[in-house]
Amino acid sequence: MKYSSLVERLQGRRTSAWEIHRVAQQAAAEGEDVIVLSVGDPDFATPAPIVERAIDALRSGDTHYSAVSGREPLRAAIAGEHRRMTGCDVSAANVILTAGAQNGVFATSLCLLEAGDEVIVPEPMYLTYEACIRAAGATLVPVPVDPARAFHVDCDALEAAITCRTRAIFFATPCNPTGVVMQRADLERIARLACQHDLWVLSDEVYAELTFERDHVSIASLPGMAERTVTLGSLSKSHAMAGWRVGWAIGPAGLIEHMGRLALAMLYGLPGFIQQAALTAVQNQAAIAAEMREIYRRRRDVVFERLHRVRGLRCLLPEAGMFMMVDVSGTGLDTVDFTWQLFRAQRVSVLDASAFGETANGFVRLGFVVDETRLIEACERIAAFVERLKGNEGASSPTV
Repeated sequence: MKYSSLVERLQGRRTSAWEIHRVAQQAAAEGEDVIVLSVGDPDFATPAPIVERAIDALRSGDTHYSAVSGREPLRAAIAGEHRRMTGCDVSAANVILTAGAQNGVFATSLCLLEAGDEVIVPEPMYLTYEACIRAAGATLVPVPVDPARAFHVDCDALEAAITCRTRAIFFATPCNPTGVVMQRADLERIARLACQHDLWVLSDEVYAELTFERDHVSIASLPGMAERTVTLGSLSKSHAMAGWRVGWAIGPAGLIEHMGRLALAMLYGLPGFIQQAALTAVQNQAAIAAEMREIYRRRRDVVFERLHRVRGLRCLLPEAGMFMMVDVSGTGLDTVDFTWQLFRAQRVSVLDASAFGETANGFVRLGFVVDETRLIEACERIAAFVERLKGNEGASSPTV
């Protein structure tokens, strides 16, 4: 039987990077002492008031079809939070619910792009961007950032990548996997380029509530950008709701209408009881996100303090989020060998960051997704693994 050529666009190295995570989860399910740091699914439960709201909604019979684009109170609450953070004049008409931010990237791509278009994306990038862009028939144009500058965007390289076929610029700030928060000056330059070349901008801001030292700036708040920006958000990380699949896109009302027709064909709305829980989450966003932010800040500091002193590793201190990029090239192993040998020897799973882009060659991504005790143990296992590598290296070298 013949398959559509679309299935070829949806696969590739980036979407195949999760194999080590699958193996680690299977080992954990079989009772092995595995520490899984390879995916952004935090260990703590969704806050109780959110869960109780969902339970009450289920018991009251909120199990029927819901509004395809999302219920008005929830969309209005999301719009209110966006106004508070950006100053943009948005309403519920500018918001559509999605099944997580990844679904928002996919829906945006299908509504904005077509065959022959090019989309500029700073690299490293989140794994599924490529498949989403290719699904629309467009071409992803990666623009490497410089690891020596802690993975901050290179605006000169980004500008040089613009051609007559460029339709949009996609990026995440804060960034997964790097933890970089885009500087205001860089966002202002991207905004000028977008206005000058009449480009769309997709800004993935899932980690906006989880910044540490540097404040988050939304590009939609800059002059001339609200009408050409799609801002994606989610409750997965800031509210420990990864499995609830609640996200949203905020953009011009005309685009939101098009995305609504796509949602009609694909999702037919998120469950009502989940929307009720999400409304509680958004109404309590500041307090819940502040608690999550401090937890991740402490975990970040725990990991950095223990790993940055390990000979052969170079840790980049993230400015936001739940991941750290660790340069393992000093161990003498490439990232594929490092991740698999670490897992087999110490039962700790981390992700080969080169899957996020060639710029990240030599790095692994480690998640702060278990409690501090287990994180400390994971760091000790990683350190022991690296020390054994260095010891073996010394044993195989001739004595001088």
